[in-house]
Order: sequence, then structure tokens, then C-alpha cells
Amino acid sequence: MASNSDTLVTVFGGSGFLGRYVVRALAKRDYRIRVGVRRPELAGHLQPLGKVGQIHAVQVNLRHPASVRAAMRGSDVAVNLVGILTKSGRQTFDAVVAKGAATVAETAAAAGARLVHVSAIGADPASASAYARAKASGEKAVLAAVPSATILRPSVMFGPEDQFANRFAALALMSPMLPLIGGGATRMQPVYVGDVAAAVADAVDGRTKAGAVYELGGPEVLSMREIMQIILRVIERERMLVPLPFAIARLKAMFLQFAPGPLKLTPDQVALLRTDAVVSNTATAAGLTLQGLGIAPDSMEAVVPQYLWRFRKAGQFAAKGA
Repeated sequence: MASNSDTLVTVFGGSGFLGRYVVRALAKRDYRIRVGVRRPELAGHLQPLGKVGQIHAVQVNLRHPASVRAAMRGSDVAVNLVGILTKSGRQTFDAVVAKGAATVAETAAAAGARLVHVSAIGADPASASAYARAKASGEKAVLAAVPSATILRPSVMFGPEDQFANRFAALALMSPMLPLIGGGATRMQPVYVGDVAAAVADAVDGRTKAGAVYELGGPEVLSMREIMQIILRVIERERMLVPLPFAIARLKAMFLQFAPGPLKLTPDQVALLRTDAVVSNTATAAGLTLQGLGIAPDSMEAVVPQYLWRFRKAGQFAAKGA
């Protein structure tokens, strides 16, 4: 029987937030890993995650099919993690999230490789969000090309390098008040990035159901208001939580989409917040969840103090408007 060290896994988007955790998880299971990234020279941080020669970065741009085919040469499994939260130039939702997913899937099919595709909870062809529509289009293309593919839909992910908890903590340093878009009622099921990576590795192991869509969420369903309150408690800062109607948030986003850093907010992100990002009852009943894979998910309150401590300031504590 072949060992994992005989299996070559090509991970597209392996240098990003989720990617580094996926590469680490696969390396621990002794897979050979080829990491497809736009700029291999910036993927040096992945090398210490495995043994000498176990991890190799190559240049790939999903908008260029030839580079995808080159990266897949000799691969047994493809893992597609590529995704963007905001569009920039030619890096649009359609080009990267939808058509890019189709390119990877068609290439995997031609190579006879298995495929694991990471999408997102909320993927919906009828969504008001272009991001969510592109995610749905990508899923459709994946299953059309590789019907046996595993699709993983995580809720919003948190972890040391995230653009979620870190972003709101940074905003709390800049402003005496934090906006609650839509009143902060949108529900999410924040999931630890390491748990999602473990699910990806399980799928590569062949432990997932062929052609199934898994929904990955943490142990708690929280409103945006509750998430903000957790972050403020952890960083020991007191800030006003101010409800902001969707219509006003969208208007502000027309200008803030050009802002730098944590101030950036796009109209599409506002649209995305109109829909809850929680694991469905259907997925839970079918066992298509982290728990169904035997993974006990970590909570935000257990993990975020380990990396948000740098935002702390002695003294004031808790959130107003609770």
C-alpha cells in the first residue's frame, strides 16, 4: 500500500491565511506538497513547516490555464484554496473565484487527480453579493468537472493572521465607537482556521464523502454584536457599539472601499452581511460538518486571547451598548 510520502498534493493558494495551516497539516501527514502561488519568492515562510524537500513552491496564476496545468503535472490530489475578499484590477470575483475554480477542476479532471475545493458558507447564485455568487459559480464548475470532488464551506475564519478579529481589534484602537452594520444582528459561526485545515487534510486522506458539500462552523453561533463584545473583552477596551442601517452602511462603503487597512469596507461586503453564515440543519443532519469528521472545533474565546493580547491596554474593560 502506497504511503502518503508517495502522494503529491498541489495546493493552489497555499501561501495565504488558510494555506499555511493546510500546508502544515499535510506536511505532518507526510504528503509531498507543491504550492501554487502567484509569487513563489514570498512563500519562504512555508519551508519550515515540513521536512527538507517536502514543500516546493511554483508560480501559478489561475487566470493563466497553462500555469495551472504545469503545477498539476504528476499530482495525485489538487486542493484549491484561492479566493479574494475584494476585487482589484484583473483579480475579479469572476476571474479568480469562479473561472479560476473551473480551471483548477478541469485540469484536475484531465490529470485524473482527486480534488478538494474550499468555498464558503453563503455561496448562493441568487445572493446580493457578487462574492457569494462567484463562490456558487465556482462550486458548480467544480462538480461539473469532477463530480467526486469534496467541497468545504467554512464560515468566517479566525486565527493569528486573520483579517477578522485582528481587523476589529485594530479599529478599536482607532475609534471610540464601532459600527454594527445592520444593527449587528447578522449571525455567524466563526471557525478556527486550524480546524478547517484539519478538515482539508482529512479530505485529502479520502475520509470525506465523494461529491459532498461540507459546512464548517465553530461550536457557537454568534451575532456580530456578540463577536464585537468578545473582541472588546479580550483586548480590554471600552467602545460604543453603534447600530448602522444597511442602507447607510452601503453609502459609506462607496467611499470606504478605497480606504486603507482596517477602515476598508466595500458595498459587496455590506451585501454579504445581509445573510447569516451558519451551518445548515441539513448539513448537520447528514454529518457533513467538522463534528461529522470527528473534529471538535475550538471557540473564539478559547483562541483569540492567544493573539489579540497585543491590542490590550490596562484599565477599561467590556463594551458599552451590550
